[in-house]
Amino acid sequence: MEIEKGCLAVVRHTVCYDGMMNRKKPTKIALTKPMPLSRWQEWKKIFPLLGIILLLFSGAACLRIFLTSQKHTQIGGPYTLVNGQGQIVTQAAFEGHYTLLYFGYTHCVDICPLTLATVSSALDELGKRGESIIPVFISVDPERDTPKVLQDYVERFSPRIVGLTGSETQLQSVVKAFHVSARRQAPNGSGYLIDHSSLLYFMDGQNHLVGMIPVDASAHQIASELRRFLPPS
Repeated sequence: MEIEKGCLAVVRHTVCYDGMMNRKKPTKIALTKPMPLSRWQEWKKIFPLLGIILLLFSGAACLRIFLTSQKHTQIGGPYTLVNGQGQIVTQAAFEGHYTLLYFGYTHCVDICPLTLATVSSALDELGKRGESIIPVFISVDPERDTPKVLQDYVERFSPRIVGLTGSETQLQSVVKAFHVSARRQAPNGSGYLIDHSSLLYFMDGQNHLVGMIPVDASAHQIASELRRFLPPS
């Protein structure tokens, strides 16, 4: 019996004689039967697909790490905007208080309202420690988000949220300082939507970035992150 790679070979020796009864040289008749692939060979076929899947997941994880670990000196800065009462507000108005900034707009159909509701729940979970944090909602849609519209909007979620808007020039300055991307889509029958980046910026009492939190975190996760950023009580 001879074994060949990938198959099972059965060799049968046949003895023949000629007319003079002389024995001829044996001939070999090989009967081959394919062997099933081993588990290792099957896994070798799957490995490339698993590699692609792992690459996609690692890429997404690296992107989040990159966004949430930028040097603090590169993000944030002074700003001058308008609150819901039409009053001028700068970063100095929050001096000595922690702020949790989020950039969005009132016509946002899903992410913005969900984020504001989640932030309100997270601050409630923090209890007294959460009282030291002022949530701030900054509009990236100055055309539609007037001070009155913005004020009515944030009050739906919590009276603690400060809504800020302003002119195109004022908003572009703060959007640039926080590296926020905001791009208006083509208008449709009901108006237009805005594609914008979504992160929570946690600032200290001197308007310096303490940390960033992804908006897809749960209320409990946000509360845990804020608790970690806050000084020991």
